Amino acid sequence: MIRIVIAEDQRMVLGALGSLLDLEEDMEVVGKASNGEEALKLIEELQPDICIMDIEMPVKSGLDAAEQLKESNCKVIILTTFARSGYFERARKAGVSGYLLKDSPSEELANSIRIIMDGRRIYAPELVDIAYEGENPLTERESQVLELIANGKNTKEIAKELYITTGTVRNYISVILDKLDVGNRIEAIARFKEKGWFK
Repeated sequence: MIRIVIAEDQRMVLGALGSLLDLEEDMEVVGKASNGEEALKLIEELQPDICIMDIEMPVKSGLDAAEQLKESNCKVIILTTFARSGYFERARKAGVSGYLLKDSPSEELANSIRIIMDGRRIYAPELVDIAYEGENPLTERESQVLELIANGKNTKEIAKELYITTGTVRNYISVILDKLDVGNRIEAIARFKEKGWFK
């Protein structure tokens, strides 16, 4: 069972979110907070798997709370109406697992929670467009892995060349696909080429 805390200062939205998620067989809303301060207390007390957090809340904003949770085991999903690159940048630096917009369909939220519990990150596509306009989202090592894939190397060969395990290579590949918002390696190479990011 995925245990969830929701932090949202609009009570109607808080109630609706709670009811929606409680309908999912594998999820349980264990706590509700109306600001970031309350959310931090509930997380410490209840040790949930995930906290869904609005950004603009009284007392302590969702981003301030997310920054304090960076080292905790609780994964943070920002759920907001604001598709602002500055907010998104801060959220990414705070290590949030998801940044979703409130106008997304409700079933998308439950699916995103499951994907995030599997260790992936989910960002609203609109934000990815804003944030990555002309900036390569991949780290040096991720770019290296993608270049080796583009050169026709398979997972085993990449692992050998970079002195890492095949599992680590697979993790890199899933992060690369995630960051480039593509479905497979071929699309990733095409996107990377189209943006002119290959060295």
